[in-house]
Amino acid sequence: MAEETISIPSSFDEMDLSSEVLHAVKDMGFTAPSTVQAKTIPLMMAWADINAIAPTGTGKTCAFGIPLLEYISLKDSRVQAVVLAPTRELALQIGDELTRLAKYIQGAKIAVLYGGQPIVKQLNAIKRKPQIVVATPGRLLDHMTRGTLHLDAVHTMVLDEADEMLNMGFVKDVTKIIESTPNDRQLVLFSATTNQDVLTIAWKYQHDPVEITVEATKADRPQIAQYVISTEPNKKIDHLLYLLDADVYGRMMIFCNTKFMTDKLTSRLKKEGYQAECIHGDIKQSQRNVVMNDFRRGKFPILIATDVAARGIDVDDVEAVINFDLPTENEYYLHRIGRTGRAHKHGVSFSLVTFQESVRMDEILRYMIAKPLPLHFNEAEVLCKEDGEPFFDKV
Repeated sequence: MAEETISIPSSFDEMDLSSEVLHAVKDMGFTAPSTVQAKTIPLMMAWADINAIAPTGTGKTCAFGIPLLEYISLKDSRVQAVVLAPTRELALQIGDELTRLAKYIQGAKIAVLYGGQPIVKQLNAIKRKPQIVVATPGRLLDHMTRGTLHLDAVHTMVLDEADEMLNMGFVKDVTKIIESTPNDRQLVLFSATTNQDVLTIAWKYQHDPVEITVEATKADRPQIAQYVISTEPNKKIDHLLYLLDADVYGRMMIFCNTKFMTDKLTSRLKKEGYQAECIHGDIKQSQRNVVMNDFRRGKFPILIATDVAARGIDVDDVEAVINFDLPTENEYYLHRIGRTGRAHKHGVSFSLVTFQESVRMDEILRYMIAKPLPLHFNEAEVLCKEDGEPFFDKV
């Protein structure tokens, strides 16, 4: 792969962007590009194929979204750009962010297609002639098979979270979709990690791609204070309630490993008087959308979720993440805690760990660079730091 050769700008004004996009970027509160944006935008606008490795929470959507909007033709009613995402939640998030970026571009149309949504609603969106389509692989293929969507005019394709998408078994679907676009289209891959499937896609379908590797610099890295709380199985819910009763954090996400525990915990918190809702794989997509929209709008402060929500959900002001259960995969720990500390804000994460889970926690710690700090409850059931000082000023 080629090395980065284009100079890296320090401001959006140096990127030769349209006044419409600059206006939208300002509205979104961005004062300077993140590292991944500064590296990606000039390369995409120079029509380079890109294979980017970048951590979560570093501004990837704007990194590819700004170039997409800069070079779509508003006079052409055909689909010109496609963004593939592994999950419905991520597709919706990307669609929302692109819509915000396109706020001042008259005539720009974006359609989001995913499984679980009524096909009639999506057909109506396609009839409006979108220039940009954001989709999950299965639903996009469905429309291609039906003949309701054609990709012969696509000049740019983005695979967001390509590593996760290919790990989920979408290799054949993604391959078929790429092969339905013109050979000379631009192909941009974004991943948190690299794997053989990503490298194979790059080798087969990219033209002299530029490789971008973005480390989480101090400026980009989510500012998350991590803590591990030693607990016991029969005290775990009580200790969770202790954290909630501290009344220190506003918007929070709590992660469980199973649908059963997610439902059980939601019911318990509601019984205790907390405003909490949950999402997991057995909840209809339409209801999950309602819950997520209400959470974003602040209609309730506590969202309980399985790992279906660990990737691709972007809510800027989540103040704390709690791992009620430890994730079964090491990388999911990072995806979970990455829901806080976004948009250059500070966040905090707590993991409630029993003795039986300590081996699992040790495995996660070996995977981590920044290590969580230990906390414990004393005999008076007060949460304390290692030196015995109370963690909260008062509870």
